[in-house]
Amino acid sequence: MKLAYWMYTGPAHIGTLRIASSFKNVHAIMHAPIGDDYFNVMRSMLEREREYTPVTTSVVDRNVLARGSQEKVIDNITRKDKEESPDLIVLTPTCTSSILQEDLQNFVERASMDSIADVLLADVNHYRVTELQAADKTLYQIVKFYIDKNKKNQSLELNKTIIPSINLIGISTLGFHNNHDTRELKKFFSNLNININCIFPQGATVKDLKKLPIAWFNILPYREIGILTSKFLKKEFGVSSITMLPMGNIEFNKFIQKINSFLTFENQTNFILNFISKNTKKLLNLNWIKKEVKNNKNRKKAIIFGSANHVATLTKMLSKEIGIEIILCGTYCKSDSQWFKEQVQNYCNEILITEDHTIIGNQISKLKPDVIFGTQMERHIGKRLNIPCGVISSPIHIQNFPLGYKPMVGYEGSKHLMDLIFNTLNLKNKKNTFFLFKEKIKIN
Repeated sequence: MKLAYWMYTGPAHIGTLRIASSFKNVHAIMHAPIGDDYFNVMRSMLEREREYTPVTTSVVDRNVLARGSQEKVIDNITRKDKEESPDLIVLTPTCTSSILQEDLQNFVERASMDSIADVLLADVNHYRVTELQAADKTLYQIVKFYIDKNKKNQSLELNKTIIPSINLIGISTLGFHNNHDTRELKKFFSNLNININCIFPQGATVKDLKKLPIAWFNILPYREIGILTSKFLKKEFGVSSITMLPMGNIEFNKFIQKINSFLTFENQTNFILNFISKNTKKLLNLNWIKKEVKNNKNRKKAIIFGSANHVATLTKMLSKEIGIEIILCGTYCKSDSQWFKEQVQNYCNEILITEDHTIIGNQISKLKPDVIFGTQMERHIGKRLNIPCGVISSPIHIQNFPLGYKPMVGYEGSKHLMDLIFNTLNLKNKKNTFFLFKEKIKIN
């Protein structure tokens, strides 16, 4: 827990609410004072969904401070159970309400007696973990709860599917281009004749979780959310996982080869190899951008900062596929710093791990790169320093929740990345559209 003007990740309860609101027919009760309940507004504005965000605030006010909140919390849980008929109700405190040190587990057990829905307390330390860590832990907790419940009821599905199938883990609300990436991955697996057994938490119900063991393997495109769940599925049922972001030509080809290693049917393997060969020409060839970079007298220098997953993948892509010199790359994901360093140490001059936006701002000002790739904060920094910036990672503004189709993975993702990289590199000195029609101004 930290008092700050601005942070890259939200507090823990935001992560929990992201997971709960991603599932279908799951309702969250947030035990919090007025002021901590901004998640509803944020999600409604950014995701632009027609349905109301399934989150209710059990307000901590002066009456609660005087009398305790047990009666109020239990009443809110049972009321929502009757009104919404959810499959699961998740109760979460916030950093503020955690100060009260109330026995919320006892509240949950009491409310469960009068509720048809399952009631679960998000087991997260709100003072020590970030939004992403809390999201990962909450997803694991929900999956384990329903796996154990279905084991007890003997309703767990265990027989593997005849046709190759996968679980797509970690797709959630407020993710960076998550919905677009999911659509592209669906199309990709359909072309490979691989079925998608379950995509969760986004769009899944808790009833779908009983069939997780029947998949051949798991896909985790975003390692920040889903690692604990994948380890649990591996330990309990032997379901292995591919944890990588298939962004850019080289990483996407590696991704396909890893998928191929899980397939035992010779016909399926041959089909995938033929598919790769057939579609290699369709893969975006970035050599022309590389030539553009080399044609410049000085090698372009870039700074990249954001989530560990996106930064590590983009660093490799810019260095190996385009030939840009990465003078600094960094992440705010301190919990994943060791993995991050292993991934990027051979592709950049300097590595920075920090949650303080002023530190990265000072480094950008000091190193003066030609281009920045980062979050909305790096975009603000770049604007102030007159350095172009392409947004490649959360946290992001509403313009990075596009209505149009803009994935970051797969074939279409390569095209979108090309546009982003080329425009950021080449349009930094261009005037706005109004000035294009003025003859006196020359556009270089």
